[in-house]
Amino acid sequence: MPASEPYALDALGPQGPYRARNRETVTDTAGTEVARLSLVPRLFVSRALAALHKAKPLPRERRLAALARAARIFREEEVHGLTYDAYERTVARVSGIPLPAVRSAADEIADSARRALAGAYGALPGGAVLDWQDARTRTGSAVWTRRGEVLAVNAAGNHPAPHALWLEALALGFRVAIRPSRREPFTPHRLVAALRAAGFGDDHVVLLPTDHAVAGELLTGADLALVYGGDDVVRKYAGDPNVLVQGPGRAKILVTAGSDWRARLNTMVDSIAHHGGMKCVNASAVFVEGDPAPVARALAERLGALPSLPAEDEKAGLPVQTLDRARALERHLLERAKGTVAHLGGMGVVDELAGGGAVLRPAVFEAPDLKGGWHTAELPFPCVWVVPWSRADGAAVLGDSLVVGVLTDEEGSPSDGEPVDGLIDELVADRTIANVYVGDHATHWMDRGVPHDGYLGEFLMRSKTVIRG
Repeated sequence: MPASEPYALDALGPQGPYRARNRETVTDTAGTEVARLSLVPRLFVSRALAALHKAKPLPRERRLAALARAARIFREEEVHGLTYDAYERTVARVSGIPLPAVRSAADEIADSARRALAGAYGALPGGAVLDWQDARTRTGSAVWTRRGEVLAVNAAGNHPAPHALWLEALALGFRVAIRPSRREPFTPHRLVAALRAAGFGDDHVVLLPTDHAVAGELLTGADLALVYGGDDVVRKYAGDPNVLVQGPGRAKILVTAGSDWRARLNTMVDSIAHHGGMKCVNASAVFVEGDPAPVARALAERLGALPSLPAEDEKAGLPVQTLDRARALERHLLERAKGTVAHLGGMGVVDELAGGGAVLRPAVFEAPDLKGGWHTAELPFPCVWVVPWSRADGAAVLGDSLVVGVLTDEEGSPSDGEPVDGLIDELVADRTIANVYVGDHATHWMDRGVPHDGYLGEFLMRSKTVIRG
């Protein structure tokens, strides 16, 4: 990408690329202009959605073949003038996501496209068939069918990896409209372009950058919507059955009494700092049955050794932000941490880079109890709250979590007579906990064939009975 000429991030509408008169400047973390993102007006959005509603999906086998081709194009070819190497370095430079994390996320997106069946059809009920013409419908059978035809995605900007998820909707025959984050629009732009080059029609998948005033048009004009955001977004759409919200993760680790946590220290550090600590599956709290101080000290020693590097560096492992945003996050952190013991980050977490921008360094705080709610704070860098926990606190305090990892060496009943199996039962039964990992598994562990926050297909599809003949 020429340094003197900002990259044109055009909207990708149902009739091809569209360069709007209203364009927003996209800068890197040092404040340098990198691209200009076209923002489409309300009428463009409504017309694009109308085109998606009219379009017919590709046959199933053609969809899956096109997704596999798109994986190769996205990961290997030049797309809209950007080589893959230029794409990944631009994403790191603009978003501050460490380059190795960008590369890993791109691999995840490509893998999702190649293995769309594993994720999309993971939610298929055992008693249902995929087509009303299946022979089983002659005597009556459930048929798995779409709840709508058009899915809108209000995309996340904290990390490229969530773009792997909505590919499952394309595999199921939905037409998809993406509103990219203005913080990181390069990944969805490249992915939509790759999908079109692979065989999906321009009226099957569109990229519709908009300002906030127009964003509502996208959600109301689609049949279903996938929305990313914080607690305010979760509250806004909590009662809408046609909107699936992907909110904060608040992933947690529980260290039970007597467990050899030092042997699992690598797993805890990896859970906290993997991908720069920027994903919803990164652990933001460690609950310790017993004295939390030794665990906090060990985590601080390991996390404090991570180097401060520009996001584009091959060895980068920590996120970079503009200096203003980094200082704002630091002020928020230090205000939130009042009343805790700082093992790392107590004097601040901002490390300015010579070329502009600032690294957000790790933080480890030991909280005196659960009552203060320190452990509920989730920040976009490696920040962990280490808190005391007892069996009397129960499983409920571990709730509201995308992942709970349990590090335990218990076999049978511990000395206090409360078996760990009963605790695991409660965690698995808790409707506010999406995933439970028992043993030496990082909280960011995923596999395409198992649900992340439930299967997306559970939201997109329904079963209906068909009998014929």
